[in-house]
Amino acid sequence: MNGDGEGKTCCGRASASPEAVGCVEKCATFFSFLLIIVTFPFSLFECFKVVQEFERAVIFRLGRLRKGGVRGPGLFFVLPCIDTYRKVDLRTVSFDVPPQEVLTRDSVTVAVDAVVYYRIKEPLNAVIRVADYSASTRLLAATTLRNVLGMRDLAQLLSDREAISHMMQTNLDVATDPWGVEVERVEIKDVRLPVQLQRAMAAEAEADREARAKIIAAEGEIKASKALREASLVMIDNPTALQLRYLQSLNTISAEKNSTIIFPFPMDFLKTFLTGAGSSIPPPDFQN
Repeated sequence: MNGDGEGKTCCGRASASPEAVGCVEKCATFFSFLLIIVTFPFSLFECFKVVQEFERAVIFRLGRLRKGGVRGPGLFFVLPCIDTYRKVDLRTVSFDVPPQEVLTRDSVTVAVDAVVYYRIKEPLNAVIRVADYSASTRLLAATTLRNVLGMRDLAQLLSDREAISHMMQTNLDVATDPWGVEVERVEIKDVRLPVQLQRAMAAEAEADREARAKIIAAEGEIKASKALREASLVMIDNPTALQLRYLQSLNTISAEKNSTIIFPFPMDFLKTFLTGAGSSIPPPDFQN
């Protein structure tokens, strides 16, 4: 019996608490209206508030959220002394993530910074569920940037910035959704490498370019040698082509206005003279 009595007493106290709170709220509301009447019309400057098109107001009465949730845009009414409100800006806000020292998956230390764009999509959650949604989003963006970059190699970090930004935006949007915050865009601004690593990468790139240049030059020599071989085969079959090529070379040299011209004389022209001179000389007489 005592247990039942105690239970009834506890239930009675629990049910009396909301009634007591309601009674206090009614009395406070009455005195607030009385204050408005006494100070009329000056009290109207404190009772009517305006929020812009891009703002919303969350009103609390004696610390409790008023029915109807969010007010605005436009004019709304508050009672002095017992009503408080907080404005929330719905426009897109951007902030810079400070440079973060990140160790990549291949053990390279880099400094990376980013910029984040977000907006408030649910003003009620942004006020009730988090103390400072702006500071919380900034801290979360810094930690998310380090976590995302720590799972990538240096080559992926330098080449796949768009994929990294999209992954970071998704993670931030999921984490800030209970706060009424929507992350619209994340961009990686700069990736700063150590000076020694920059020099090593520059030397590697230069060596790679030199190797490609040598390969291209060698391929050009091969093609040129093949073309010369084909040209020589054509000239062997037709000696006149060789003579025309010779005359073309002379024309090219003379066009450059050189003071000295080397004029090679074909040996075929001397065959007749050498043959005639050889036949006119008598053979030596070894009998004497």
